[in-house]
Amino acid sequence: MNASTGALAAGALVSLSHVPSELLDSIEVGIAVIDRNFKVQVWNKFLENHSAKKAHAIIGTSLFSHFPEIEEKWLRTKIDPVFNLKSPVFIIWEQRPYLFKFDCNRPVTCAAESMYQNVTVFPIVEKSGHVERFCMLVYDVTEQALGKLGMEHLNEELKTASRVDGLTGLFNRRYWQERFDEMHKLCVRREKPSTALMLDIDHFKRINDTYGHQAGDKVIKMLAALIKRCVRETDLAGRYGGEEFAIILNDSTVDDAKAVAERIRQFAQRLVVEHDDESINFTVSLGLAQFSPDFKGAMTWLECADQALYEAKEKGRNQYRVYG
Repeated sequence: MNASTGALAAGALVSLSHVPSELLDSIEVGIAVIDRNFKVQVWNKFLENHSAKKAHAIIGTSLFSHFPEIEEKWLRTKIDPVFNLKSPVFIIWEQRPYLFKFDCNRPVTCAAESMYQNVTVFPIVEKSGHVERFCMLVYDVTEQALGKLGMEHLNEELKTASRVDGLTGLFNRRYWQERFDEMHKLCVRREKPSTALMLDIDHFKRINDTYGHQAGDKVIKMLAALIKRCVRETDLAGRYGGEEFAIILNDSTVDDAKAVAERIRQFAQRLVVEHDDESINFTVSLGLAQFSPDFKGAMTWLECADQALYEAKEKGRNQYRVYG
């Protein structure tokens, strides 16, 4: 609020009758005076320009008849303290992006569809001490709002980046491990079946040596996409390292997990990855371990799935094995 606007706001507590109309029209703030019945008495140039409603067309008429986006019951309730307590009221954009649905002031460079607004409402106290009118000041805070929203969006992107593996789009090992520890504690409390599944790509070094590391990355990426299709949103899938993946199948017995493991195995076996006019086929091996309250901790559970994966490798690859 600048000096002239601040003086005007203070004056609104008493009267606007002595404020020159030139001053009202020169300030880059919306200024409206409205009576107890919500009929408009003052409508300055700022509001004219942004609403495309001339003062002579709106003065003497109900505010609500011109702006259907304003919820009448909500605004009347919001304004009550102005009349009953002679207290100012504030409407900030974080709670409500705008009161009046005005177009953004800078349509070429502005990323917002509508103007973000802060609104301050002051009582106008008559000589009798009663409040029959109020002054509404409408501030364009679009730049500040977009700046804050942009920072929040950036923070959210950084948060996501810290959790997600850049190549596969699955959770990275650090974040997957955090979530896995939480799921283990949940299993201990609920004593409901969940199954850990470890898998990796058979002879992956041979793929890298034959076709190059870019081809290897493409195989990993395609397998990750396949895994996403085979698990539910409630399951926990992550890239555990290199060509190795870890999955927790939530609320799933080992028999349920067998069906998922076999589906992943078969899809991977049929998948063909194209790279530099070469067609690459690959297979995966998988190890499963259902949660048991006898496990000493989360890592014991995961190590059991890893032992089952090692057994699948030892038995010839392209298969799954169950711990125990």
